[in-house]
Amino acid sequence: MDKLWAPWRIKYIQAKKTKGCIFCLKPKQKKDKINYIIRRGKYVFSILNIFPYNNGHIMISPYRHIADIDKLTPQEWSEMFEFVKDTTKLLKLKLQAQGFNIGFNVGKVAGAGIDQHLHMHIVPRWDSDTNFMPVLTDSKVISQSLDELYRILT
Repeated sequence: MDKLWAPWRIKYIQAKKTKGCIFCLKPKQKKDKINYIIRRGKYVFSILNIFPYNNGHIMISPYRHIADIDKLTPQEWSEMFEFVKDTTKLLKLKLQAQGFNIGFNVGKVAGAGIDQHLHMHIVPRWDSDTNFMPVLTDSKVISQSLDELYRILT
């Protein structure tokens, strides 16, 4: 297969690239629907990953611009894990997720795309959610638009 038809991705390709830290900028804009912010807490917030590993990929981040886990306050740590619990419940309810990959990529060498602002990934999984596309074409198909997903989750 030579081509993968995904016309919705053109808006990301052509979009003006954000300068600065998205985990600092997006919550300050107070445009939660446009920025796909799912939930806000006192210390942390959750946001859809616009370049997801799987449908429903959500990130949880403190508002404070910190890079290391050991810099989290007890309040940030506690609220972050409350968000993890609530987010997995939401994804089970709304998307019928059967499992999750949950974790941090701390530092660029660990795979963090944004390594200066700590964030946790929650990637929902389903039985048999792998198929021939990643194996044969090194491509992953995301089957739902971010707008539709945001509407379902909020």
